[in-house]
Amino acid sequence: MEILLLAIYSFFVWLIFFKLKLLPWNFVSQVVVITIPIIGLTVLILLLNVVAPSSHDVRVINYVVQIVPQVSGQVVEVPVQNNQFVKRGQVLLRLDSVPYVLKVQQLEAELANTEGQIGQAREELAAAQGSTASLRAQLALSEKRVQQHQELVQAGAGNRFDLEAEQADVEDTKAKIAGATADEAKVRKRLGARAGGSQAEIAATRAQLEQARWDLSRTTVLAPADGWAINVQVRPGTMAVMVPVRPVMTFVEKEQQVYMLYTQNELSKIKAHDEAEISLNTIPGKIIKCRVLGVIWAQGQGQLTTSGELPSTTGDLPPGRFAVQVESEDSTVFLAAGARGQGAIYTQHGRLIHLVRKVIVRISAKLDYLILKLH
Repeated sequence: MEILLLAIYSFFVWLIFFKLKLLPWNFVSQVVVITIPIIGLTVLILLLNVVAPSSHDVRVINYVVQIVPQVSGQVVEVPVQNNQFVKRGQVLLRLDSVPYVLKVQQLEAELANTEGQIGQAREELAAAQGSTASLRAQLALSEKRVQQHQELVQAGAGNRFDLEAEQADVEDTKAKIAGATADEAKVRKRLGARAGGSQAEIAATRAQLEQARWDLSRTTVLAPADGWAINVQVRPGTMAVMVPVRPVMTFVEKEQQVYMLYTQNELSKIKAHDEAEISLNTIPGKIIKCRVLGVIWAQGQGQLTTSGELPSTTGDLPPGRFAVQVESEDSTVFLAAGARGQGAIYTQHGRLIHLVRKVIVRISAKLDYLILKLH
């Protein structure tokens, strides 16, 4: 762009001083002609770096997830290929589920057995309570008959032998009730002891069963998000283990972030929602319209590592840069993870000279077509 401006300026100098000869070409005019573009370009560049700062370090970053199974087992199926795009929840691989199915069935049987024992004890208690209740009803009937026979005997209309027989039945029923009550107490005590231990056993078995069912569900590894399965080296027959340092594949999520890196004194005018344009080396000549999300006011040089030593100020540290996060407004453009490029941000100041920066950005994008190597 600077060369283009100089070319236009040179044309007008030639037109005024040589073609039309409107002004004399002397020492003073020569000094003025040379000084004007130097001062003008310097001021223009300095203003552009403030109101429309450019960055030659634009980066596209994707989230990367290391896929590690949450259970161990032999791989029986890998339904995805390397570099294949998959949707969230799609199956990435399956492990042998037979050991986990057997574990679930074993715990289900143990739980059913323990609950069955408690149910049987409760049935015994119910039977004992029913027997006691029946005897109490029989006792009440016998006592009523004793009272009736006593009234008949006192009136001279009854038989004393029948009265004594009914009184004997009452005493016999009372003895049976005492025995039934004792049996009921024994059953209740046995049930209480069994239920106390069994309830704890049932709770523990249920927890183990839920864990076993969860482990069984983890034998199918699903995609955590929309993205690409990368570095798929695992094959059926491989033993997959739940060790973080041994992932079975790498998953690159579709969601990504775009950063423009700036030196610290270039950020004074940049605000959220400012217009931005970037061009990536992977898409030569393409200008991608973006919008500023914000400046990330933190970087590694602002962090001190916990240690027993005092912070050191010696050493030749490179100048720190801050990242400005931008978002592409064109969802149809594919941004490759790790793509690099350049771009510029157009602040709310100096709008009249933004055009100069836009021309420079477009020229830089066209230069990406040049592959400067000798082999």
